[in-house]
Amino acid sequence: MEVTSITNGIIIDHVDAGTALTVLHYLKVDPATTKLALIMNATSHALGAKDIIKLEDVEDLNLDALGFVAPHATVNIVRGGQIVEKAKPELPEHLVGVISCKNPRCVTTSETGLEQRFHLANAERREYRCDYCDEEAKL
Repeated sequence: MEVTSITNGIIIDHVDAGTALTVLHYLKVDPATTKLALIMNATSHALGAKDIIKLEDVEDLNLDALGFVAPHATVNIVRGGQIVEKAKPELPEHLVGVISCKNPRCVTTSETGLEQRFHLANAERREYRCDYCDEEAKL
């Protein structure tokens, strides 16, 4: 298997093994229209196994969503074939438009146009709760 390097784009490394497709979903990356490479269950000294996502010609990424769904990830920005910037997403205090409230009685299910907003309720357990009804978010 040969996976070539990218010239301009983003490499998301240290994604928990087997979760790359979930990460793409929450980042709202459409695999049908985006030039990307997925390496799943690669050997990692730190994690044992990891996934790697390479996104060609993608310049912007929702680090809040990435911090929520892939807390161990590292982000490498590539321009001209060189890594020019590295970032480590953190667990965000607020999530807006990333996840949806599953409570059928929540105002967000009946009122159109309301943003789905969650706040970090417990950082140790990575627990987020809906700003409107306090329902716990589930991945």
